[in-house]
Amino acid sequence: MKVDRYLCISALCVTGSFSGCAAGPDFERPAAPAVGDYTREPLSEKTVSADVTSGEEQKFVRDQEISAQWWTLFRSPRLSALIERALKSNPSVQGAQAALRQAQELVYAQQGYYYPTVQGNLSSSRQRTSATVSPTLNSNERLFNLHTAQVSVGYTPDVFGGLRRQVESLQAQANSQRFLLEATYLTLTSNLVAAAVQEAGLRSQIAAARDIIGVNTKSLELLRRQFAAGFVAGLDVAAQEAALAQAQQALPPLQKQLEQTRNLLAALAGRFPAEGSEEIFELSTLRLPDELPVSLPSKLVEQRPDVRAAEEQLHAASAEIGLAVANMLPQFTISAARGGTATVFSQMFADGNPFWSVAGSVTQTIFAGGTLLHRKRAAEAAFDQAAAQYRNTVIAAFQNVADALYALQADAEALRAAANSERAAKVTLDLVRKRLELGQVNYLSLLSAQQTYQQAVISRSQAQASRFTDTAALFQALGGGWWNRRNDPAR
Repeated sequence: MKVDRYLCISALCVTGSFSGCAAGPDFERPAAPAVGDYTREPLSEKTVSADVTSGEEQKFVRDQEISAQWWTLFRSPRLSALIERALKSNPSVQGAQAALRQAQELVYAQQGYYYPTVQGNLSSSRQRTSATVSPTLNSNERLFNLHTAQVSVGYTPDVFGGLRRQVESLQAQANSQRFLLEATYLTLTSNLVAAAVQEAGLRSQIAAARDIIGVNTKSLELLRRQFAAGFVAGLDVAAQEAALAQAQQALPPLQKQLEQTRNLLAALAGRFPAEGSEEIFELSTLRLPDELPVSLPSKLVEQRPDVRAAEEQLHAASAEIGLAVANMLPQFTISAARGGTATVFSQMFADGNPFWSVAGSVTQTIFAGGTLLHRKRAAEAAFDQAAAQYRNTVIAAFQNVADALYALQADAEALRAAANSERAAKVTLDLVRKRLELGQVNYLSLLSAQQTYQQAVISRSQAQASRFTDTAALFQALGGGWWNRRNDPAR
């Protein structure tokens, strides 16, 4: 009956530990920023268009859903295949996945303390007691074997919620790690798109550089014929030779950047540079999305994985305050044991040999030099730090979106201007070349027209690549649509 009474008391303590309120503040999610737009002044609903490749008009659609595989909107099977392969092979992704599994296992490990700890013990020994002390056994034998078997149960009731706060903190850290994994996915896919666009832009610039070299070569041949006929001076020929050499000098740096970009693509895909990348990207194989989503500002904090990770870190810091408060309150412990002891192994549980015990204790720290108080204050300071970091992350997220929106409109206008400039420069160069053949202009006019055309071609190629890069930057700034993925990213 006594054992039953003790067990009932223990059960009541266990029930009370889970029904009580946890110490410390309960976490409340920060409210979304009270701003209605990303930019100071309203932007146009669409970009301008240009009569050139990648010069399509793009429309901004408010509150449009973002595809989890947003990169497929560029309609490049090569790009999609590269990204799918990189998501499986990139070491950063694999490391983030392992970190998430570790964080979740730590939560499960801490949750194990919700339950009693049960241990079994079996010990056997042979002893000989001294004749000068009381004998150990009732039989007064001094040489004997002793066998003991017992089961012990220990439990620390979570009366003030310290354990629950600790689990809450670990779970928030695991959630933060899950969002960091999403951020790793988003960063990887964005970097792959940016690198692919960079490769395509470099190939376009290399092609333009070779065209410029061809134009300069033809001009040099023309001047040499005119020099042989006595129409131009040798100084003009030498100047054109210098211009050709300068155009040829611009080609190797572009080729170097192209190879470095190819190495970057291989590394992002989890391959060594010597293995290379199978895909080759050109601007003509990429398509700009006709419609660009612009999430509502109130939804951005829900969609950005870095903001969600910072929020979970704030949640963890809040739970740590509760843990520090709970450690300042009384700590309860319950233990029980049942077993048997005998000199013969088979008689451990015979009449008279079994034993049992039930005990409970309460411990309250009275003086610890202010340690517990300062730990609580440190937890509060850590919470303030996490709150500041969260706000900084939110501001940076809004800045990213605003920058991308401005860049998209500015780059569309830059491409239109570059295309017009290139066409005008090409017409001027052709006219100057014809007039030079007729002897109506001097060489300086040709050299000036060539330089203008060369700069216009390079500017147009760079503006084309920038439109793709900034489109990818907008998807990244808006969070990448991870919430629309059907499969659990943890898997």
